[in-house]
Amino acid sequence: MMQRLTNGSVKLVERFLPDPYVLVLLLSLVVFVAAMVFEGQSPLQMVQYWGDGFWNLLTFAMQMVLVLVTGFVLASTPFFKRILKALGQLARSPGQAVVLVTLVSLAAAWINWGFGLVIGALFARQVAREVPNVNYPLLIASAYSGFMVWHGGLAGSVPLVIATEGHFTADMIGVIPTSETIFAPFNLLLVLAMFIVIPVVNRLMMGDGGKHVDATKLAEEASLPELKNDTPAEKLENSRLLAQAVGIMGLIFAGYYFLARSGSLNLNIVNFMFLILGIILHGRPSRFIASASEAVRGSTGIIIQFPFYAGIMAMMVDSGLASSLSNWFANVANPTTFPLFTFLSAGVVNIFVPSGGGQWAVQAPIMLEAGAALGVEPARTAMAVAWGDAWTNMIQPFWALPALAIAGLSARDVMGYCLIVLLATGVVLGLGLMLLP
Repeated sequence: MMQRLTNGSVKLVERFLPDPYVLVLLLSLVVFVAAMVFEGQSPLQMVQYWGDGFWNLLTFAMQMVLVLVTGFVLASTPFFKRILKALGQLARSPGQAVVLVTLVSLAAAWINWGFGLVIGALFARQVAREVPNVNYPLLIASAYSGFMVWHGGLAGSVPLVIATEGHFTADMIGVIPTSETIFAPFNLLLVLAMFIVIPVVNRLMMGDGGKHVDATKLAEEASLPELKNDTPAEKLENSRLLAQAVGIMGLIFAGYYFLARSGSLNLNIVNFMFLILGIILHGRPSRFIASASEAVRGSTGIIIQFPFYAGIMAMMVDSGLASSLSNWFANVANPTTFPLFTFLSAGVVNIFVPSGGGQWAVQAPIMLEAGAALGVEPARTAMAVAWGDAWTNMIQPFWALPALAIAGLSARDVMGYCLIVLLATGVVLGLGLMLLP
């Protein structure tokens, strides 16, 4: 039964899911037309919203490129290759490989979403080399499915925002500590459920055999450049001293950031640590640049598609379409079902506004006010939005782009499996948000 469902999902996605670039073009037109039909916006107004917002994600796009590049560079160092190889050897069969990759990805994503995206995909590549008869697309889908828990984890943007003094909804709900969101019993139980459900679902999708694609076809990594020290320039390019001096500066700053400033994990510090460790562990600037050059080749999708998503987000928000969607879900709910409908509304909005912080800015005023009127705790409302945002990432290739670039696969290769994960986890999360105390 499960295998037939999985095969049907994979075939459906392979047949109908276009390339992520084509998808973002289609989403742009869908939002453009929908805002004119349902919000009464004129074509000129929609073009203005789109163009004005087109470059709003430039900083974030650069951060995501660096997530891909610095993570790849760090994992390609001899030190981390040995670690990934040792961990990968724990899997002795395709089934063990799928479960191991899922658990590692879940743990990494719960700590930090950027960390999880990169480590999961890189670890899956290594496991594929250790277990060459594994279903490689399913293995990468398993790595990406770990991303499901990020918004219920230590780097979840919604719970961290509302725990910050002076956040934009403080006048409505005050400051809510993470003890009521990330570390609340209901949220920890949801995270635990994901650590059980997702590995089981991924394993069941493999069936008895699981050899759909030969992972030995995985492209070999580029060989290290030959060292030459014939000229002063080449000596600098191969200078360990130069690299280590800069690396030590980076380590000192990281220590100062965490110890003296009590800094928390965020995307910038994760990228910074990946970069510095990559510089140190590669040893020579020439080796670092060779690895980075290989990684950059996979960043095309991020560079090209993120501006289009920024334009979609601007059209959704400025036209009022995102607010109307949220209001519709809020209006059909009662005190018991409100967390469920909040979760579903966040999942729908996330398809068009795939940014946790951006989505919270759109939905927070509406959902918090509606929740308060129904007597729902704001922490529960906030986490329902957070989990809904994470949930539909399983069918939104926006966040999968770094993992797909590392894996050398297309969205069509993995999204059929992710669709099954979406269905299974949607039931668990929806019921959990409604019924858990």
